[in-house]
Amino acid sequence: MVNINKLKGKIAENGLSIGQLAEKMGVNKSTLYRKFAGNGDTFSIAEADSIAKILSLDANEAQGIFFSQIVA
Repeated sequence: MVNINKLKGKIAENGLSIGQLAEKMGVNKSTLYRKFAGNGDTFSIAEADSIAKILSLDANEAQGIFFSQIVA
């Protein structure tokens, strides 16, 4: 499960809005807003990778955001 609060914090730290992030990703902002509203359960690996690159997340930050729940 994606830690949406951490992700929103990183977006803000980078001086971006969700709409601006969507534009940089090349996706419709409505689509990205829906993914945020659904707690990020539908982010693809490619989208997570794109977000990590745009926000300059290191491996630990990306893991903490996109894999916040330990899978047993």
